[in-house]
Amino acid sequence: MKLIFSLLILIILSSSAFAREFRIEGIIFNKANNTGLSYANIRVSGTTFGVSANIEGRYQLSLAPGTYKLIASFIGFRSDTLTINLKQNIADVNFILTPVAINLPEITVLPGENPALEIIRKAIESKHNRNSKINSYEFEAYTKGVIRSDQDMSANSNSVSLGVGSKDSAGLKINAILENQSRGYFKNPDDYKEFIIAQKQSANLPASINILTGGRIIQNFYSDDLRFFDRPMPGPISDNAIDYYYFYIVDTLAIDNQNVFKIYFAPDNDTDPGFQGHVYITDKTFNLLRIDVDLNRAANTGGLFEKINIFQQFLPYDEDIYMPIDYRLFVKINVFGLARVGLELNSVMHNYKINPDINKDMFDMAILTVVPGADAKDTTYWSNIQTIPNTEEELAAYKMIDSLERIPKSFWDDFPSNLLADKLYFNENYSVTAPLGLYHFNRIEGHSLDLGFYTDNLFNRRFDSGIDFNYGFSDKKLKSELNLQYLAGMYRDYRFTLNAFNKLQTLFPESDSYNDFTSSVLALFTKYEYRDYYYTKGFNAGFSGRVTPILNMNAEFLNRTDNSAANNSDFSFFAKKKKYKDNPPVYDTRINAVSAGFRLDFRKYIEDGYFRRRVSEGNSYMLISGNAAVSDSKIGSSLDFIRYDARLNGELNTFRSAGFRYDLYGTYSDGPVPYQMFYALPGNIEGVSQSQTFRTLRVSEYVSDKAVTFKLEHQFGDELFRIARIPVLKSLELQFTAFFNAAWMDISDKSKSIIPVEYKVLRKPLYEAGFNIGHVLFPLRLELTWRLNHRERNRFVIGVNTPVL
Repeated sequence: MKLIFSLLILIILSSSAFAREFRIEGIIFNKANNTGLSYANIRVSGTTFGVSANIEGRYQLSLAPGTYKLIASFIGFRSDTLTINLKQNIADVNFILTPVAINLPEITVLPGENPALEIIRKAIESKHNRNSKINSYEFEAYTKGVIRSDQDMSANSNSVSLGVGSKDSAGLKINAILENQSRGYFKNPDDYKEFIIAQKQSANLPASINILTGGRIIQNFYSDDLRFFDRPMPGPISDNAIDYYYFYIVDTLAIDNQNVFKIYFAPDNDTDPGFQGHVYITDKTFNLLRIDVDLNRAANTGGLFEKINIFQQFLPYDEDIYMPIDYRLFVKINVFGLARVGLELNSVMHNYKINPDINKDMFDMAILTVVPGADAKDTTYWSNIQTIPNTEEELAAYKMIDSLERIPKSFWDDFPSNLLADKLYFNENYSVTAPLGLYHFNRIEGHSLDLGFYTDNLFNRRFDSGIDFNYGFSDKKLKSELNLQYLAGMYRDYRFTLNAFNKLQTLFPESDSYNDFTSSVLALFTKYEYRDYYYTKGFNAGFSGRVTPILNMNAEFLNRTDNSAANNSDFSFFAKKKKYKDNPPVYDTRINAVSAGFRLDFRKYIEDGYFRRRVSEGNSYMLISGNAAVSDSKIGSSLDFIRYDARLNGELNTFRSAGFRYDLYGTYSDGPVPYQMFYALPGNIEGVSQSQTFRTLRVSEYVSDKAVTFKLEHQFGDELFRIARIPVLKSLELQFTAFFNAAWMDISDKSKSIIPVEYKVLRKPLYEAGFNIGHVLFPLRLELTWRLNHRERNRFVIGVNTPVL
């Protein structure tokens, strides 16, 4: 039934492309100075159709043939009305709006009270009355995103300046443009669904990123659920606005015969993140009519943004319900003085239907779906839908960007930017190992040369492959690994993989989250090797796929033969007198195993036309997964055992932008498990740590075939310092995180009988707790950890928490 319903929806959405419509174009002028009125509004009288103009005051309307009364309006001006008999495209239908005088009655307020507070109280009451009338609604939206920069728009030398940008991105050149048309559906209490029906973008952008739409990303200031940079913030008519902001009336305006209050507001405490700017409230009815605000410095994380401006307008529809008709976001970023980037996002919403009967089947796990063929719409289609007129600068940018993208690029065009990357790309599909990946060192292989060849996104983003070779000059062995992956299904959520290998494998890689470069540098300069290794060869083939919107299943067959590795090199630039630690032996064996698993993911997702991408959008979420692996002599394995693994992890919002990250993991085995397949507690190298690890443990210090671990991390951000109003600290944007880890580990008797090394267990659980503190702009944090028991060593650890290594 859901499939049939979805197909009907797609047919209905697609059929709109064939309805013949004509376009009306023009400019809305300010009579006082004969200039265009930025973002002035156009309404079609007697309908729910209306849009706003662009920054130049230019507008476009796409309507079916007929006779229409068009009303142009703007706060502070008297509306202008024209009647149009539409039989063909009409240009230069201009409106002239005259500034209107104000006739404001006296306001009755309590003695000594700020009159703006009474207006805001009544606006909050009006908001509740409005929201109580809305059970559902539908709308159409058109969104245009413009990305600007002071950098060249192309990697080659043919750069171009397109002149002055908008008032919020002056001096920056347009680097990319994207546009899309969407339809959105909402039903109380929180069901939401949006379809992108058409999309296009300049040639330097992939279609898969064109998922910015008028409904999903806008902040509706009639809502109390406003969020920027994953931080909740109250709006000017939120229920707690009067306790959070101060307000005062700065002007009184009018629109036709209705008076409007222009009120300035900002947080009471300048260290509280929030909005600052102007809100426009109607007299008598106290409806929110317009928002023109900036994010204050406290909400501007790290001060990276020179400007974050939000502009939004509202118009009345059925039952005098005010709905957003646009959303304008202007952002300027200064990246440490090295580059300046600007983003302009313009959405217009129109064709509202208030309280329609929307079938519950409309809403599923996908909150956004790009309709098949959305990026294949031709010029005729775009000329028949409602858009925001392109400015002359945008038209020039489209032509210039597309022409630059058509110029053939050589391998050397992107070479400088790829020197520090993992791969060097010949084009978007083919690459080789980048310079930093051509060499590594360890005590087993000695100096090693590495080379890989890779393909990505072949066959319409369905096929990836890679083959890696490396040769160790000390162990004199050539190793190789081949990886193949094919993605099936409309959204490529069925995955077939094949991996064939003959390589040196890191022992217990799940306990080691550091990169190869760190390992090589420490060995070469200090003879500190925190990794151990073994040789393995064989293959594994697997399949995973979506069974239901929340359930994924996987299965795999593994064939591998493992052998111990020994030290072959004692080289180091320094520490000549030191010796590398001996590489431990593993249990030499052949394993043939089959495994099956599941993953439950309750997060909703976006269908971008190629993939389903899970999103949390600031909400709490939980993931549950499990796996069972069976090794049996009946399929050629040297050992008979069963291993079970299960994990529960996720995030839980607590207050403001703070939240818990939690991870509960368990593993259990029945039968002799080889040492190299044990589970290892994730540890760290000396003096350094990483999140979601045990800070008082070293890499691979505790291993077992039976274990339970619990990791809890509360990320406070800078909220504690802000709430406590601690002088100086409250505005430094210091990030504070507290954590607690616990682990229980044991080894089964059958596994003990074949373990080739000395071992230790944690029959009494290990507990540790600590905190780290750092600045939001730097990937380094000072971290202090206390071991709460098992205090024979590492009782107190001071280190640097960083993801860089």
